[in-house]
Amino acid sequence: MLNIEPATLCLAGVRLEPLAAHHAEGLEAAAADGQLWTLRFTGVPGPGEAAAWVDQALAHRAAGHRLAFAVVDEASGQVLGSTSYHDIVPALDRLEIGYTWYARRVQRTHVNTACKLMLLTHAFDTLGAALVGWRTDNFNFASQRAIERLGARRDGVLRHHHRRRDGSVRDTVMYSLAAGEWPEVRAHLQWQLARPR
Repeated sequence: MLNIEPATLCLAGVRLEPLAAHHAEGLEAAAADGQLWTLRFTGVPGPGEAAAWVDQALAHRAAGHRLAFAVVDEASGQVLGSTSYHDIVPALDRLEIGYTWYARRVQRTHVNTACKLMLLTHAFDTLGAALVGWRTDNFNFASQRAIERLGARRDGVLRHHHRRRDGSVRDTVMYSLAAGEWPEVRAHLQWQLARPR
């Protein structure tokens, strides 16, 4: 049975710290890099919303169904974005990775690969997860491509599933990776992280 406790993870100059109130200012700055809240299909906090966004994530952690992280550049200490374990089902050894977003300046860099490698390694090798899932908006094609590059399998689409910030209702594309598939995916992520960019 999964027992998810806050942990700090580090790899390739990127640190995942359990999200805390002191990260709000850095999250605000990271979200401003690209005005990420303007993307229709994301839940990135808008101007003045980061503190409440953190409070909500901490309430979810207290309820036992989400563990949010701040993504931090180890060299500068700057917050680059956020990611989470969520929809945690301890009795099934299942969790999902999501609520992920990064400042525009680090998108399409090694940051996402490092984060996913840390989160998956911790989920499968430390926590003993049987399955890790992802979900994304049916119009978030960049996210779908990124999840597929990880080696996750597309499980299907939940239609009329979740309300977007603009009030419209999205279809949700579901993906998963089983523990038996993890060794090959780990090797691929390690290769991606090591190759020249």
